[in-house]
Amino acid sequence: MKLYLASVFVDDQARALDFYTKVLGFDKKRDLPVGDHRWLTVTTPGEPAGMELLLEPNDHPAAKAYKAAIKADGIPATSFLTGDLDGECERLRAAGVMFVQAPMDAGPVRMAVIDDSCGNLLQLVQVRADIAQ
Repeated sequence: MKLYLASVFVDDQARALDFYTKVLGFDKKRDLPVGDHRWLTVTTPGEPAGMELLLEPNDHPAAKAYKAAIKADGIPATSFLTGDLDGECERLRAAGVMFVQAPMDAGPVRMAVIDDSCGNLLQLVQVRADIAQ
């Protein structure tokens, strides 16, 4: 068994697609109409067969409450791995991304938290090379 799909609830699928592709740099994988919304996924660049992230509309009342509660508590909806956290953060700051937590060391990782402009906090993580895993 392997991971196939994860999702984040988003306020606006079009805005989310712009952010996750144009700002974060993911590739659009699927964009299929489903009722009033879309089955809209992104993948890691260069890994079209890899895990997909579904940009799921948060129309369900439980989704809205869940998303609002974890954001209010400062809990990221998901995490993304990078090989150069500081460089990635510089690039994202230049693109106008709002940081909730500046880069910091946290045990075996270096991490930061950003706002995706679609109602979620996202954690960016780099595994620290100076600490053996």
